[in-house]
Amino acid sequence: MAERRPTVPISFDGQEVEAFADESVLQTARRNGVFIPSLCFVDGLSVWGGCRLCVIEVAEGHRLRPACATPVRTDMEILTTTPRIRAHRKAILELLFAEGNHVCAVCVSNGNCELQDMAVACGMDHVRYDYRSPQREVDASHPKYVFDPNRCILCTRCVRVCNEIEGAHVWDVAFRGSEATLVTDLHAAWGDSSSCTWCGKCVAVCPTGSLSYQGSAVGEMEHS
Repeated sequence: MAERRPTVPISFDGQEVEAFADESVLQTARRNGVFIPSLCFVDGLSVWGGCRLCVIEVAEGHRLRPACATPVRTDMEILTTTPRIRAHRKAILELLFAEGNHVCAVCVSNGNCELQDMAVACGMDHVRYDYRSPQREVDASHPKYVFDPNRCILCTRCVRVCNEIEGAHVWDVAFRGSEATLVTDLHAAWGDSSSCTWCGKCVAVCPTGSLSYQGSAVGEMEHS
């Protein structure tokens, strides 16, 4: 007989729930239907905590914490929708839209984009920052896939799924700051990659239109 996982009582915005003692705040929230936005988290992959959309407040604390990397503990009082949290999430989303080239009307993932969905869910209806409008070179050298770095939000989902699930480690992040970008095989063209297995897992987990199939038209991409 399987041993029962121990649980602890916690609360989300005053509503009590039972959490498994070995899970994170985000995992408990998703299991109980509590909405906490996230872009870099994928269940089954390592936790990166880079997008910072999933921040929450704990009643006895003063700092914002990433729900994906915060373990639950007994009688934890979690706040998910305070004015401070909502303002932070909007600012993060605005910065993501301003940093990249996310013109939804001409994107292969329009209507099937997690960044777009999160903007709607978090009430982001305009961008207060100057658009950088990058002109990074699109890599269409692969016979099956296309990489558009202008739409990449550096969530590293593709890096982690390729390394941890497929075991190929085709993708990685190169350079720093505003110059940071995804690269394949130490910055070789994707079509020249000797380690790519053509599995498509990176395309499946991409939350935007950065990774897509060759020949995809506007709105045709559906990511898993």
